[in-house]
Amino acid sequence: MGVNYVTDPIILVIDSIASLYILAVLLRFLLQWCGAAFYNPISQFLVKVTHPPLRLLRRFVPAIGKIDTSSLILILILQMLANFTILILKGVSIDIGALTILSITDLVSLLINIFIFAIFARAMLSWLNPGSYDSATSILVSLTDPLLNSCRRYIPDFGGIDLSPLAVLLFLQLAKMMILPPLHQLASLLG
Repeated sequence: MGVNYVTDPIILVIDSIASLYILAVLLRFLLQWCGAAFYNPISQFLVKVTHPPLRLLRRFVPAIGKIDTSSLILILILQMLANFTILILKGVSIDIGALTILSITDLVSLLINIFIFAIFARAMLSWLNPGSYDSATSILVSLTDPLLNSCRRYIPDFGGIDLSPLAVLLFLQLAKMMILPPLHQLASLLG
């Protein structure tokens, strides 16, 4: 029974709780940014869960146009705290610059994954229950429409078959392959 026996469960709990809360704040930011229905039950849940720290942070950090900068700062702070705590528990020391780059890399990966899963979920819902429109579908449509509509401008209609989800998924996977490795490399150089 080594140190891993004790630290691995603690790391799992810290990572799980931090990841879920960061996901909630990031989803709130994205739904606010894309203009999702505020009175949607999912939006209301995200607002209630994330409101206390954001209310405090908004006193000091103003929004810049349509961008809720306090949400972005909270997400970055939470990711940095989670990464720092996990690395300390693993016995790894890291420079603040490397920690910042590592945290930004994790957040970019999460952002891309949110869009990938949202597009998959929207496609599955359209196949399994076409024409239905509930609160989850409304959120998925609000979240994915900006990406899909920009892609639909360049992809012709193929007799009722929408290939824009495939094109956007391909683009997102390419973005992951092109953006994340250089950021990981930069973090390792600084750390």
